[in-house]
Amino acid sequence: QLPDAASLQRTEAVMTKVDEIVKNTPGVADWVSISGYSLLSGTSGSNLGLVAVVFKPWEERKDPKESQDAIVAHLRSELSKLQEAVGVAFVPPAVDGLGNASGFQMQLQDRGGAGLTNLQVVADEMIADGNAQAGLIGMNTSFRASVPQLFVDVDRIKVKTMGISLSSVFNTMQAYLGSAYVNDFNKFGRTWQVRVQADHPYRAEADNIKQLEVRNPSGDMVPIGTFVDIRDDFGPQVIQRYNLYPSAQINGEPAPGYSSGEALALMEEMAKSKLPPSMGYEWTGISFQEKQVGGEQYFIFLLAVVFVFLVLAAQYESWTSPAAVISVVPLAALGVVIALLIRGADNNTYTQIGIVLLVALASKNAILIVEFAREQRAEGVPIREAARTSAKLRFRAILMTAISSILGFLPLLVSSGAGAASRQAVGNAVVGGMIAAT
Repeated sequence: QLPDAASLQRTEAVMTKVDEIVKNTPGVADWVSISGYSLLSGTSGSNLGLVAVVFKPWEERKDPKESQDAIVAHLRSELSKLQEAVGVAFVPPAVDGLGNASGFQMQLQDRGGAGLTNLQVVADEMIADGNAQAGLIGMNTSFRASVPQLFVDVDRIKVKTMGISLSSVFNTMQAYLGSAYVNDFNKFGRTWQVRVQADHPYRAEADNIKQLEVRNPSGDMVPIGTFVDIRDDFGPQVIQRYNLYPSAQINGEPAPGYSSGEALALMEEMAKSKLPPSMGYEWTGISFQEKQVGGEQYFIFLLAVVFVFLVLAAQYESWTSPAAVISVVPLAALGVVIALLIRGADNNTYTQIGIVLLVALASKNAILIVEFAREQRAEGVPIREAARTSAKLRFRAILMTAISSILGFLPLLVSSGAGAASRQAVGNAVVGGMIAAT
């Protein structure tokens, strides 16, 4: 692939337009433009570019138009108007190092050798249908199977007839067009690499390849144009492999009001209906981790209940009294569900942490009643009377501790600032569950 001067100029012109879009976006403090590199694919190319956008501090972004979602939505809207390029706006992954962007990442694999062109067609269909889904937004891929290229066809028979080695031909093109390593030297207390390459004006056009020369056995210089044919062609800029298969990475995000689990389920349904038998898919990045541990929250919740039960069983030296205490947990869980429905929130990791915390908080109130009831049962009081009396005696104490706990957690529901979403998620679970349990 020979990046000519016109291609580089077009890339720079597009990057200038993107800089102007970012400059006019509310809530943006600064940005850095990097030509020739794609963060999504992690590859370099003359027709690629990256703009890293820095937001203003949280306390300065009072206007809703300056929120992260609003900034990304504005950038996506403006970038979609570009006629010369495909622009994608995304935020970094939630966990640094797991993928290159937020949302989900699917690797579409050509497992049966269908070809890169077919892989591109299927990837484009997945993206088009995904963007048409109500639960998915920002679908894109960095895979391109039809990037303009130059195909240099070397007439091997003619090269051998002239007594020239094929390695000399290929090494000459490599050194002049793509650079070649020579050696190292030490200077200023550092080690420097020496690399040779033709100057830009001498490798900017296709005809420059024909002007390169190799030496024949007689010591004469022979132009490469004597035995090569150069034609325009199309092909992939970079062939990425995932688990050894050629792959196309598909990125996207769940739409507002949809969870990441629902987005992954939608993508899997589309993959089952659209992928031919020769193709498959794998999740990668944070999506891979989510699929690996997606069902463990139920096990952790059950484990929390079992641990509380065993601790109480050891304290009471009884199996029935802890069961009475634990019976309040389903009511608390029902309160969490109702709270999430009222608030329009999703069941995320922070919500699940709040549910685990709720097991102990809800059990605390029941412990106060059961403890008094056990003491009265030991004195011979009938079970109904013991339950009634203990509930009456501990009524005020339970309400005081429960209401104080609920009021203490209320600020989580109305929290704001950086990281407020996580605090609100914990508050939804704890406040809703404690109200139901009380």
